Amino acid sequence: MYVLITYDVATGEDGGERRLRRVAKTCVKYGQRVQCSVFECLLDPAQYELLKHELAEIIDKEKDSLLFYNLGKNWKRRVERLGANDAYDPEGLLLI
Repeated sequence: MYVLITYDVATGEDGGERRLRRVAKTCVKYGQRVQCSVFECLLDPAQYELLKHELAEIIDKEKDSLLFYNLGKNWKRRVERLGANDAYDPEGLLLI
């Protein structure tokens, strides 16, 4: 399944910057950053549940927010890209 994750972490208080870094670092393990607080992840159901659990353990549920948009298996027809970051394809060929 293809999941878009976006988050807002309150950084103005103690621990906020640390939580922000930890959320981003966790998301990097599962997907690709496409904007500052937005990640695209290609996951199986078990990975999706694990990622949600890991992120829930990091955030302050009273101050921070996470949004998960599950675009499913047929995500390619639901995603349209314009602009500078239009080349990322999580199922595409990776050249190093």
